[in-house]
Amino acid sequence: MPGVPYIFGNATTSIPLTNLDANFNTVATLGNAAIGLGNTTTTVGNLTLTNVTISSGSVTNTAISNGSVTLGNTAVGLGNTATSLGNLTLANPTIQNGTQSNVTITTIQEPTNVSATAANGTINMDLLNNAVLYLTSNATGNFTVNFRGTSAVTLNNTLPSNTSITCTVLTTQGATPYYNSALQVDGSSVTPKWQGGTAPTAGNASGIDSYTYVITKTANATFTILAAQTQFK
Repeated sequence: MPGVPYIFGNATTSIPLTNLDANFNTVATLGNAAIGLGNTTTTVGNLTLTNVTISSGSVTNTAISNGSVTLGNTAVGLGNTATSLGNLTLANPTIQNGTQSNVTITTIQEPTNVSATAANGTINMDLLNNAVLYLTSNATGNFTVNFRGTSAVTLNNTLPSNTSITCTVLTTQGATPYYNSALQVDGSSVTPKWQGGTAPTAGNASGIDSYTYVITKTANATFTILAAQTQFK
């Protein structure tokens, strides 16, 4: 046969595949790589492997190594670390204990708005921004607390039905004290249930009055509020 350097019938040793001409050099295609018989390839792409066992080596995927995931409002690059996440809803979370100097510590931090203003008029409590509002100037009049998500988002659209949120308003009092006389949710009046069954009728002079509220959404735009006033001096 033309082009074949050996005669098969008279061969006394194995014939290398590289000695066969192009008619015998059948090409096998793996993924996107064409491999001639007797040749070697080190790169194969677009290949699907089923039930694969990798005994050694490494795998590099540029798309994965350069990718990121978004948790809440934070994009976290794979392999990186994030210490702060926002707008994240956790279902049935578990808070783990930390250890410092062989002492076990469990802490929950709540965002607090410390404002050098006086309690008076209507105070907007933006619950998407903070759980505690601390007014450090002496109150100048009785005040209404209006609970909302933010100035642009209602609490009704923030809080699902059958859920609750707890928050605190700290009001600094001077020699003439004032008190929380009314409550609102998204600008609409809500009559709270006060601890002990009686709403406060005065503040406490020369100290800090702490008002704690448990707000439960029972249906669309329907809220039950449990409120308590505590004096600190």
